[in-house]
Amino acid sequence: MTRSDTSPKSTVLVVEDEASIASMLTMALQFMGFEVVTAARGGEALTRAAQHGPDVILLDVVLPDMDGFEVCRRLRDTGVAAPVLFVTARDAVADKIRGLELADDYVTKPFDLNEVVARIRAVMRRGREVTSANGRRLRAGWVELDRDTREVWRHGQPVQLSSTEFALLRYLMENADQVISKAQMLDNVWSYDFQGESGIVETYIYYLRRKLGDTDQSLIHTVRGAGYLVRTTPPAHPAEG
Repeated sequence: MTRSDTSPKSTVLVVEDEASIASMLTMALQFMGFEVVTAARGGEALTRAAQHGPDVILLDVVLPDMDGFEVCRRLRDTGVAAPVLFVTARDAVADKIRGLELADDYVTKPFDLNEVVARIRAVMRRGREVTSANGRRLRAGWVELDRDTREVWRHGQPVQLSSTEFALLRYLMENADQVISKAQMLDNVWSYDFQGESGIVETYIYYLRRKLGDTDQSLIHTVRGAGYLVRTTPPAHPAEG
C-alpha cells in the first residue's frame, strides 16, 4: 500500500463492531492520509456523523443495536449526504441489491485494503465532480437534472438519488442520444476496475428506471450488445398519476 497525502485531510467514519477490523481499517486509512472517526454501534454512528461531518462513511451491515441498512436510512433522513460504502460479510445477492439501492458502494469481507481505499477515493471524487460541475440544467423527456445543486425532478417532482445514481444519470444525460457502453460507464462513473463485474451497471440502470418512472424503458433505452442511451425526446410517456 502506497502512502498518499491528502490536504486538507478527508475524514472517514468507520462503523464496525469487530475491534480487530476497525483497528486495521483505522491504521490503514490513517497511513493513507485520512482522518478517522470510529463507531461500534448504529446509534453511535449517527452521533459521530452529526458531530464530525465525515466526507465518507464505511458502514458494516451487522451491528449490535440496528443493521447498517437502517443506519443508512437514518443518516439520509437527518440530512447526512456523505457517500456510504457498506463493508460487510453478507454477500448474498439480495443484500447487495438492497445495499446498493441505499448507499454508494458495497464491499464484501474479506476485502483488500487497496480496493477499499480506491473505492473511497472514487465515491469522494464523484462527489467533488458533482459539486463543482456547471450549474446548467439538463433535460431529457420528463426528467430534469441540475448539475450544481444535485437536484433531479420527475414530472416536476423531486426525486431522491444516491450520489452514484446521480453521477450515472448525469453522465448519461450529458451524452444524451449517444450509445454509452458499460465499459465507458464503469470508467467514467466508478473510475476503478470492477474486475468484470459489469452487472453493477445493470443494477444501477434498474434503480434509475424505477425512480424515474421509466417503466417502458423509453427514456433509458437498452441497445443490445452495445450499451444504453438516454433519449432527449423519448416517445410519449404517460403523465405522472
